[in-house]
Amino acid sequence: MSTKKQRRSDNFKDRKKKKSTRIAYLVAIIGGVVILLVLFFVILFDALFPMEDIKKKEKKITEIYFSDSQERFLVGEKRYINKEEDAAGQAREVVKALLDGSKTGNVSTFPAHVNLRDVKVGKDGTAEVNFSSDLTKLHPGGSAAEMATIYSLTNSLTTNVPEIKAVKILVEGKALSSIKGHISAMNSFKPDPDLYAPVKGENN
Repeated sequence: MSTKKQRRSDNFKDRKKKKSTRIAYLVAIIGGVVILLVLFFVILFDALFPMEDIKKKEKKITEIYFSDSQERFLVGEKRYINKEEDAAGQAREVVKALLDGSKTGNVSTFPAHVNLRDVKVGKDGTAEVNFSSDLTKLHPGGSAAEMATIYSLTNSLTTNVPEIKAVKILVEGKALSSIKGHISAMNSFKPDPDLYAPVKGENN
């Protein structure tokens, strides 16, 4: 028969054991909640800020070419555009910057409201740049304006995308005879460095 001292000791041990069990359960519950919260916020962050979007926010400096006031030469403007992993994606960013127009008072070489449909870069380095029909509908025409459009596009792409060596212009996915009847656009164009505006102080 147990003594009172033994019973007290047993009761104390039972209480201690129950207390330890409750603490263990509490720790397990808190740990589970913490894990669930971490998972929730990781999933939420990934949904709001996908890694692909984070990469797209990385910028690179480019030289986008517009026309001078006489439409004789190409004038470069520095722009920060999204840095893309592939040549076609980078080309799209360059063309978008060109379509946004000049920010420093130079002449924009594409009509407003022209949309870029797509860019494809072939293994031979030719970029097929597909525009909406507004390119031919809204273009002012004239050989100087057509040349400015063609070479601002060609020189901007070949300067900023090393994989691109030549540019072919398409409208709504189809080859273009010309933008407005002055310069044939049936073949691809290569960059023309002679069209760059002379450096100040340089003899024309």
